[in-house]
Amino acid sequence: MRLRARPGLSRRSFLAGAAGVATTGLLAGCGGASIPAGATRVTIWSWLTGMDKYVAAFNATQRDVHVELSVIASGLSGGYAQQTNAIRAHNAPDILHVEYQGLPQILLTGGLRELTTDLADLAEGYSPAAWRGVRPDGRTWAVPMDVAPMAFYYRQDLFEHHGVPVPATWDEFRGAAEAVRAADPAARITTFPLNDGSFFAGMSWGAGDPWWRIEDGAWRVDVAGEGTMRTARYWQDLVGADLVGSGGTGTQDWIAAMHEGRLWGLLGASWSVGTLNKSIPQDTGRWAVTTMPTWGDPPANGVQGGTAFGVSAESDVPDAALTFLRWLSTDPEVARVGSTFTSPFPAYVPSRAVARDAYRGGYFLGRPVYDVLGEAADRVPDWTWGPNALGLFSTVKDAFGGVPTGATTIPAAIEHVQATAVADMRERGLSVLEGSAA
Repeated sequence: MRLRARPGLSRRSFLAGAAGVATTGLLAGCGGASIPAGATRVTIWSWLTGMDKYVAAFNATQRDVHVELSVIASGLSGGYAQQTNAIRAHNAPDILHVEYQGLPQILLTGGLRELTTDLADLAEGYSPAAWRGVRPDGRTWAVPMDVAPMAFYYRQDLFEHHGVPVPATWDEFRGAAEAVRAADPAARITTFPLNDGSFFAGMSWGAGDPWWRIEDGAWRVDVAGEGTMRTARYWQDLVGADLVGSGGTGTQDWIAAMHEGRLWGLLGASWSVGTLNKSIPQDTGRWAVTTMPTWGDPPANGVQGGTAFGVSAESDVPDAALTFLRWLSTDPEVARVGSTFTSPFPAYVPSRAVARDAYRGGYFLGRPVYDVLGEAADRVPDWTWGPNALGLFSTVKDAFGGVPTGATTIPAAIEHVQATAVADMRERGLSVLEGSAA
């Protein structure tokens, strides 16, 4: 049965409005081995690194279901547009790639099959943050694969050599930032990437004020809420005082600064384990990881990223699609396969022990990586992504553009983002409530 959009927004009519995005094309396709006689063919579109390896592992053990992968551009580079337009043209694949922050936008198309009953038996096995992420309106719309809690990666050798305590709170973090610059005027404790809206969203998540809520049949939008504004003021202070960098991460300059000790830390996510290993492999034995600094009790931190997969509402083979997705989400073999090329942090908690055992350690000092990430995942508070989250990341990036020159401040930029978010959702025909609840 096809899910059709209706106006308004409630648990009965969540799929309201329409998402206006542009089209893009498939980048590549790979069907894998020949289809066994009598097997049900399932199509999937994805940009996940290594998905071809997962598909091959599944197909190698199956006679009844055969998965065929088409690799598409990453979500914000055209993948979401491709999927949305395929839904509208009634030629979507059986399985669609979504991230938790992108799921509400795909839901607006009416193109996903509800999976509440299908996945009910797995609910207790997932990390709460991942399970909430696929249930924005209390119903299940996708199958979680991984989750990306944020953590603090730091040069333990430099912190110890200069006697700088590793910060556990944001007040201590500012003191540590001052100590780092005093120890080496050319060094900073970290960079606050003003060009990354998803990073700022993750940092705000840790402050405990969701940007969106579903309330009384409407979206409540509170991007400029108390927690986010506290986060904005805090980082404006550090940027303005020249205690942190403000450039992007992942660039060659950033990699060099991390290796050379001009940056002592990274506020990253679970996938940063692989980023550091691959970007600066020569730094083995220098880095450690700890939980993100917190604002107080209870300790909290946000999430930056994570993958899930939905089943097309018009798929002719939903049961076969779910056979693959249940395997992809919960089978221990998936963590083993993933560990051959990355450092997976599964959303399905029982699989984490497999990922931990398969992890090739030796790079990080201190606490075991999976212990820290497990604690971080347990600290993630409630958060609901809104239907314009993906576009809002770009809005945040653009609004922060004048911060380095002093043309604006981070708090002022967030006030602008709030107004833009509300206007955008109203233009989509969605019912919107502004600010925090009374």
